Order: sequence, then structure tokens, then C-alpha cells
Amino acid sequence: MMGRGDGPGAGAAGGPSRHVPVLLEEVGTALDVTRGGAFIDGTFGAGGYTRAILDGHPQNKVIAIDRDPDAIAGGASLAAKFKKRLMLVSGRFGDLDEVARAQGFESVDGVVLDIGVSSMQLDQAERGFSFRNDGPLDMRMEQSGPSAADLVNESSEAELADIFYHYGEERRARAVARAIIEMRRRQPFETTRQLADLVASLIRQEPSGIHPATRVFQGLRIAVNDELGELVRALHAAEGILKPGGRLVVVTFHSLEDRIVKQFFAARTGRAATGSRHLPTAAAPEPTFDAITRGPVGPSDQEMARNPRARSAKLRAGARTDTPPQEPLSAITMLAELPQTAEKRGGRR
Repeated sequence: MMGRGDGPGAGAAGGPSRHVPVLLEEVGTALDVTRGGAFIDGTFGAGGYTRAILDGHPQNKVIAIDRDPDAIAGGASLAAKFKKRLMLVSGRFGDLDEVARAQGFESVDGVVLDIGVSSMQLDQAERGFSFRNDGPLDMRMEQSGPSAADLVNESSEAELADIFYHYGEERRARAVARAIIEMRRRQPFETTRQLADLVASLIRQEPSGIHPATRVFQGLRIAVNDELGELVRALHAAEGILKPGGRLVVVTFHSLEDRIVKQFFAARTGRAATGSRHLPTAAAPEPTFDAITRGPVGPSDQEMARNPRARSAKLRAGARTDTPPQEPLSAITMLAELPQTAEKRGGRR
């Protein structure tokens, strides 16, 4: 999965090497930031979207959320500059509605989510998100709780295979899981290089040049941080906190994320199929969103040339109707879960 927003070596917002996030102009247009209002940036990162929202109208206010302590610390200067217009909050974007209410906002005019790992996290070897440079096998966005090393060293072979296959889309998931079990009997996994070298010994390099361990690392990172579960919770939370006419804009970098966002908007705009030739059509609920984008919006050739990490980005957006929020969609909840978890809840993949 590609990194969010900023280019290699990007610093925090306002820092000497701040880079422009992907699809910045498209995000601003979809959010309609020039109208003035209260917005939530659920994935603050280096603060690029937050800064653009604040610059979009002198009365704009932003509740900026990030689970990474480094991002919160890095945004201190931006928060000081904009004072009461920017509320920088440590937390998960899956709880964005609760965060907003805790800041005194019962509803907001827009929510933007930029899904995935940030370039800052990828570029710091000590965070353990990447195997380009050796570092601890960590991958924790919040820098607390079980790490990727804990998952690799303690999970069963079946659990690891499920993570690599369903979250990483790695075809040789079982072979990798089996090899991990064998190796950790002799020595526990502690570094990114250990794991990357093991995977590279099992999987041939692709013609595209993608490293053999890329999908395994992706699956681990998603599992460690419950990224897809957070996305599902954030979509439903945004539905509850947005006022009529409020905009929800989501930028994804991988098919797993985009599939969840696509199905959420399809269901909430009334575009999802409700019947077939053989089954009666179910009574469709009133839409809670009107589509702003018809299909995904991608980066321009010029943007991809400036920032190769933007090439897989997709933007989808919707505008809130006055229909009350609906119950969470079980179908997309299951998309975020591993098969065993879905089966325990009584669902099917």
C-alpha cells in the first residue's frame, strides 16, 4: 500500500521539508472549503489538508485527529499559528464523531480521510513500517500495544496465513506463514530485515520491481493497526456527525480500502443492488448521501511525476442528505475482518 500525502523526507506541518499531499486541489474542491465552516481532518499526518482547509476561508475551523504521537507533536507550530481555529487531537479517526463532540461540535460541514501509512512513517526506519532500511519490526501507529514482532512471534500459522492472504493479498501466504513458524522456533523475529529476507527467500521478485515482502508487510501493518476496521467505523461516524449538505471525502491507496469506501457510498447513495431477476427487490432506505464523484478521481500525470507515491490514490466523495443516520452496514464490516472473525460474528465472507 502506498504512503499517504507527503513525499520522501517530508517533515511535519510547517517544517522545512513540508510537501503537498496527494489530490490536494481535488480534496479542497470536493470539501468545498471556500464556503466556511467546521471540518474534521481525520488523518492529520503532516497537516497538508488541514492547512489547505484553514487557508480556504478565514472562518474555517478544523478538528485534526491523528493516532501517531509524532504527528501531534509535529503539528504544534501549526496549532499555535491558527490558535482557536485548529484543534489538534490525539485519537483514532474511527472515533471522529466522539472527538468532535468533545471539542464542542454537534455537527460539522466536512470530513476528510486520507487512508494508509504516511510517508513520514515509511521514511523512519525506527518505526518499522518499511524494509528499505533495517529497523525494529514495530509498525504501531500509536507507538503502543502489540507490535508486528508480537504478531509474528505469537500468532498461529493459520492466523498469519489469513493476515498475509486477506490483508496483504499475498498468494503464497501459507508458505510464508509456515516458514515463519519454523524460523521463530530457532530465533524470534525482531527486525524488518529478518522478515524481509525470509520472505525474499520464498517469493521471486516480480517484473514490476516490487519487493517480495511488500504484501506481507502490508498485511501485518493493517492487522497491527486494525486499519480497515478503523476505516469502517470512521465512515459510519462521519455519517452521524455531518450536517445536511456536509461533505465526506476519502482518499485511498489500495483496493482493499477503496472497495470498502466504494461499497459504503454505493449503499448510502442508493446505488447498491437490492434485488435480482430471481429475488424480490427490497425496499431501499432513503439515501444518506448524494454522490459528488461518479467513480474514483485519480491524480493527474503531472502530480504522479512530482510524487510517484500518489499514483495509486483514489478519491471518492459524497454530500450528506437530511436522512437520519442508518445502522452500520454489516457487509462492509465483514470486508474489514478476517474470515474467522466474521464467522464468529455469524457473518460470511
